[in-house]
This record gives sequence, structure tokens and C-alpha cells, in this order.
Amino acid sequence: MKLKRPTLLLDKEKCLHNIQKMKEKADKNGVKFRPHFKTHQSAEVGEWFRDAGVEAITVSSVTMARYFASHGWKDISIAFPVNFAEVDEINELAKTIRLNLLIESMESFIFVEDNIHPKIGIYLKIDAGYQRTGIAVEDHEKILVLILEIMHARHHEFEGLLLHNGNTYHAKSVDEIRQIHTQSMIKIKALKDFLSLHDIVPKISSGDTPSMSILNDFSGIDEIRPGNFVFYDVMQQKLGSCTFGDIAVALACPVVAKNNERNELVIYGGAIHLSKDFITDNDGNRIFGLVVFFDKTGWEEPLENTFVKSLSQEHGIIKTTPELVNKIKIGSFVGILPVHSCLTVHQMREFYSLKNEKITTYLSC
Repeated sequence: MKLKRPTLLLDKEKCLHNIQKMKEKADKNGVKFRPHFKTHQSAEVGEWFRDAGVEAITVSSVTMARYFASHGWKDISIAFPVNFAEVDEINELAKTIRLNLLIESMESFIFVEDNIHPKIGIYLKIDAGYQRTGIAVEDHEKILVLILEIMHARHHEFEGLLLHNGNTYHAKSVDEIRQIHTQSMIKIKALKDFLSLHDIVPKISSGDTPSMSILNDFSGIDEIRPGNFVFYDVMQQKLGSCTFGDIAVALACPVVAKNNERNELVIYGGAIHLSKDFITDNDGNRIFGLVVFFDKTGWEEPLENTFVKSLSQEHGIIKTTPELVNKIKIGSFVGILPVHSCLTVHQMREFYSLKNEKITTYLSC
């Protein structure tokens, strides 16, 4: 393939390795593996999961659920609070697959009970510390009341409790990730002990890539739903979830200008390609991506003292060294390891394997 513009490249072998490693970890722990497909968003990559023995998946929207249902997935959880406005689409989808929805309030449950007619599974969203959505894990009585309502629903089933420890993404170390997970599970155990007094033994579904990547013991969990691990990214490497060698995607960008005085390169690759997510290094620099050179088998380790320092809509500015600013020619391509691969895939809408195989996402259909 002749590169002409920003192009997202996928190392399939790294991706398959990431899938197999997480599947083996789930199997070893005896937990159900329901991976989140919001990272790759692709039916073709989904088939690689199916080849690994995955039968149930997680998505983040009704639209995404419909796309994967159309590609043969029959057991899908939408890990996002029910959007009342999509009730017609939900009803149609629930006629054809085993669909699980997420609620976090009595209002949502009443709406689901009154307006969704095919049989579905219902997860109750629990907030174990992330403070984004869900009922606070300490609010035992409120959780009990809602579970009892769901269990007595006319035609729906209570699937269990679903949590997402997204606060691990803000951790400063692997130890802190372990602590966040441990504290979350202590709170979940206290909730389960309380519910057991009422003869309720809920399934626990948990999923965040940092915890699932770092931990080897999933005690207290029945189902895991990590997503980002399939590609990983610079943020995950900084957290300690993966190595640079595990990152399976890189954005190929042409160099269109440079400034030798400032040791800067300008690439055709901006916020509409990478998003504006960033990490901060030890010197306080905002990093919107790390720079790699391509080789015959993919790409090399990130270049030292070289990073994307800023983004506008189409432009990316790379800060580098005097040696590299002289070495890299205008018109050549460099690779950018994304800070957040989920958003980069969403922005790009398609990617290519290193063997020049085009892979589309649900957004390109």
C-alpha cells in the first residue's frame, strides 16, 4: 500500500497475542470473558475473538449492538445507561438476540419494564469509586430495593451487578491500580454479604483494562469486560498495563514541514485523527502521542526525546532532537503511537493490517 495521508496501521500478530493472553487469564480464573468491543469497533477483529472462543460481548451503544448483531453475535451487553429515546431500536434488537441492558435507577427500571417487550437481561450499575454513573456501592438498601424490583419484573431477568473501575486510568502506579481494585472488591464483598442475608447471590461483572491486565487473581468476579487491551496505547503503557511491544496500532503520518530552530516537525495528523487525549511526562510536557520509525515488520520502539507536543484540527507538532529534525525528511512518514487507541480508532473509522488488508469499523458502514 502506498501511504498518502494519515492511515491507522494494525499489527495483527500483536492484537491476536493480546486477545489470547486475556482469554487464557479469564479461563484460568474460571470467569466469563465478555470483552468490550468499543475499542476496535470492527466485525473482522470481532471474528478473531470468536476464533479464540469468545461467545458474548460488550458494546457501548445501541448502534454498535445492532452492527455486531448483524454479524452474528447473539449475546450482547450494552454497558451504557439505557437511552429512553432509542426504545424502538432496542425492542427490535431484543427480538433477535440475547440483549442485556444497564440501569441505575428506579426510573430507568420502570421505563424498561413498561416499554421494552421482548425478554432481556438487566444489569444494575454499581459505583465502587469511579463516580461516573451507578448507585454507590455502600447504599445497600437502595440496591436491595432495586434488585427486588428487577427480580419481580414481568418478563425481564436480573443478570447481576456491573461495575467499571475507571479510576484506575488516573492511577500513578501499578500498586495504586491494585489498591483501587482491592478496595473496590472489599466494598463489593460487603454488598454481597448483605444481599446474601436476603438470599440474593448476584453475578459480578467488572471490566477495566488496567486491572484486568495487571492482576492475575479475579476472585470475587464472575465476568470480565476489558476492551482497550486488544490494541493498548501509550496511556496503558504509562500505567504499567502493557509494554510498548504490546501496542498494536500506530498512525502513519506524513511530515509536511519542519523548523530546525525549534527542533520541531509538522505532521499531517491532528485532533481529528488522534483525538486530544494526552498524558503528562515527568517534566510536565503534554504528550499527544509517541513517535516511531517503521521497519520491515512493523515499527520500532518510540524515539527518545521525541513526542507529539500539540494538536490542532489537521496539524500535529512533534518536538524532537537536533539530530532527528535533520534526519527526518519532509515527505517521509513517521508513526504515532496513540495516547488513547479507542478514540483514535473512532476518529479514523478504518485501519489497515501490515499486510495491506483494509479493516472497517461500524462507523464506516
